[in-house]
Amino acid sequence: MLKEAAVETQPPPRSTLSSNVNAWSIYDTYQSNFEQQQQEKLQAQGKAHPKPPAPKPVHVSLERKDEQEIIKVSRQSRTVERIVNQNTYDEIAQDFKYYEDASDEFKEKEGTVLPLWRFSFDPVKKLAVTDICWSETYSDLFAATFGSYNFLGQSYGQVCLYSLKNPTYPEYHLSTSSGVMCVDIHQTYPHLVCIGMYNGTVSVLSLQTQGREPVCLSKTVKGRHADSVNKVRWGPDNMDGNHNFYSVSADGRVINWQLVQSELRLTEVTSLGMPEVKNEGPDGTVIPVRGCGSTFAFHRTDPSVFLVGTEEGNVYRCSTTYSSSFLSAFSAHMQSIYSISWNFYHTGIFATCSADWTVKIWQQDVSSPLFVFDLAAPVGDVAWAPYSSTVFAASTIDGRIHIFDLDIDKYRPICCQAVIDMKKTRMTRVSFSLAHPIVLVGDERGNVTSLKLSPNLRKKPKEAKNADAKRLFEIEQEKIEKLLSIVREPAA
Repeated sequence: MLKEAAVETQPPPRSTLSSNVNAWSIYDTYQSNFEQQQQEKLQAQGKAHPKPPAPKPVHVSLERKDEQEIIKVSRQSRTVERIVNQNTYDEIAQDFKYYEDASDEFKEKEGTVLPLWRFSFDPVKKLAVTDICWSETYSDLFAATFGSYNFLGQSYGQVCLYSLKNPTYPEYHLSTSSGVMCVDIHQTYPHLVCIGMYNGTVSVLSLQTQGREPVCLSKTVKGRHADSVNKVRWGPDNMDGNHNFYSVSADGRVINWQLVQSELRLTEVTSLGMPEVKNEGPDGTVIPVRGCGSTFAFHRTDPSVFLVGTEEGNVYRCSTTYSSSFLSAFSAHMQSIYSISWNFYHTGIFATCSADWTVKIWQQDVSSPLFVFDLAAPVGDVAWAPYSSTVFAASTIDGRIHIFDLDIDKYRPICCQAVIDMKKTRMTRVSFSLAHPIVLVGDERGNVTSLKLSPNLRKKPKEAKNADAKRLFEIEQEKIEKLLSIVREPAA
């Protein structure tokens, strides 16, 4: 028979241990353990060793953090910021996506614009919006530049890149020592942005670099512009594969800039000479006179052809392959030309606007305008709509936006609406979105306001229903050609 034996003991003591472990605490533990082993080894050899001093506390600053962790936190913070803004501006986001003005059903030839977000930034409240450019790669991203048109009131400038997903703060911003007058985002490489400044300097920004300094600057380049740079535009890469862009300045020159190993190299494309104006010196020597370039616009299908507008009201048709002379030149306006815009669907139609209160529609190689519209105020900007061959918008300094549809009314705008208080500020720029039914307008207080177009302002022909992109393009071409045939009839 087996006998059982059992002993009861006290349970061993237990305790809960918790701590935060990171790379620095692990390093300190291994370091103290290594020093203890070294001390025991010396004691075993019979050598005295002084007690090591107490380690000083280690203060870990943000600069010592891992760079990848900082980028990760930055992206997460940006995502959270957009979520908060989406909740804050939920009503505006719903209007942007779904609201349609029901009153358009009772107004066949009239439309309205609905104010949505207002993009503002504290450092630019005393500056004017000088240019707006949409990104062709990211439909929600656009660039805005800020400066001053006042010759005696020049100070600093800013360039900001905004997203429709975050109207409260720019995705990127850079302050400059001179006013920024123009901007363009590269069509293929959207991280490259070129700007032109009031002091004649042009620079290239890269949004991929960690710093905010320009990667290229023309400040030290011999032969750079001697006056305000009023327009810049990226061109196709040259035969060597180098990026390049063009600029026009009030000094009367059009320059091509090439990016070669983080340096800018210039080539003068053309000089806006005025042979009809003779300026004789004291000794009878004839001094050549240059026109003041105020804007230009490159042809949408032929990148070698471009139009240049001047402060004298002239339009020069030029080519990048023929720098010695112009293809054609004519007097378009009585005062300075502020903007030129090519039609998206017809390669020979373009619009100009001027300080003489008029917007004119032209056909290439024809010296007389097809349409002339008097808007009763200086016109700061004009832009063709990317969705229609007969729709364009113009902004006047009295705070009104004028939207025309020549297929509906050839004499009056189908929308003339005040969107800015004329007593407080003046409107400077207008730009259609390339993908959304909205238009942006800028003013002299540094604000960029987005406006949604009502259905009557973006009405499409019945034939366009269920049509593919190629057929839509053909329909718009047929619509503008029909309009041109009617305009040409009296002259036939």
